[in-house]
Amino acid sequence: MAEQDVIITEVALRDGSHAIGHQFTVDQVVQLSKALDDANVPYIEVAHGDGLAGSSLQYGLSKTDEMALIEAAASVCNNAKIAVLLLPGIGTVQELKQAANIGAEMARVATHVTEADVSSQHIAMAKDLGMETVGFLMMAHMAPVKKLVEQAKLMESYGADTVYVVDSAGALLPHEVKARIRALRENLQINIGFHGHNNLSLAMANTLAAIEEGATRIDGSVRCLGAGAGNTQTEVLVSVLDRLGIKTGIDLYKMMDLSEDIAAQILQKPQEITKDSLVLGYAGVYSSFLLHAQKAAKQFGVDSRDILIELGKRRVVGGQEDMIVDVAAEIVKKNTAVM
Repeated sequence: MAEQDVIITEVALRDGSHAIGHQFTVDQVVQLSKALDDANVPYIEVAHGDGLAGSSLQYGLSKTDEMALIEAAASVCNNAKIAVLLLPGIGTVQELKQAANIGAEMARVATHVTEADVSSQHIAMAKDLGMETVGFLMMAHMAPVKKLVEQAKLMESYGADTVYVVDSAGALLPHEVKARIRALRENLQINIGFHGHNNLSLAMANTLAAIEEGATRIDGSVRCLGAGAGNTQTEVLVSVLDRLGIKTGIDLYKMMDLSEDIAAQILQKPQEITKDSLVLGYAGVYSSFLLHAQKAAKQFGVDSRDILIELGKRRVVGGQEDMIVDVAAEIVKKNTAVM
């Protein structure tokens, strides 16, 4: 790349939605987007945590309509491009068209790691709309490398400009990230990306491992504002990459300042690795399940860790949030039978 060795997408205004129960306001989005744009962040993702049309009883209701948030972000960015996430089966091409009409320039189409085939029409539509297209293979720890390559090649064939290895559970270890990125680099002709979560305190290590193997598109979240224990922390990542001589084009001091002055005020409590977020990574459970599991645990009077461990055993994936309550109820029934 001419100016950047690594291109960073800031995901706090999408992934961070999970951390605050999807309660972003227009004012918060305007403030953070404007500051990120001023810091020369190239891409800013804005949407409900579960992507376009994610606001629902199952996934969590948004305080503000996401289209209002997307439009607000686009209106204050002079250089940064606005990205949106779409999960086929939740969002449709209609929401994609609407997002493109109000300023979104990148579509990140996300599927479970073994279900890339459901992304074809959405990637094609994004291309038709003139958007940059990204294939997002979630829960990447749940498929062997060979399967991951097969699915990534499908997304490439549909027209994706980039394919991401997405560690949705924060469960991957650095050597596993390296193997996956290396395999994609050897088999694809397009950009390779990595999206990490910090549930095992490995988001930064995994991101660096991905970059070492050739990933050039990287996700970060300012102040670690993301699902579970958060994502790779953007301002820290920029600092580390600068130390390594890897160019991002992002103003480090401005990132530090907006982290302290804006993002910290949005967080309801500091992002840290709690017993529940640690279990997400340990059991390989979708990071956005955290608040849902804690709510169910309180409702049924059970240990949230037991819910998450059982979800991991059942290999539950994104989109199966309704299973959380079912598992909690089953634990109560089981505990009652033992007494």
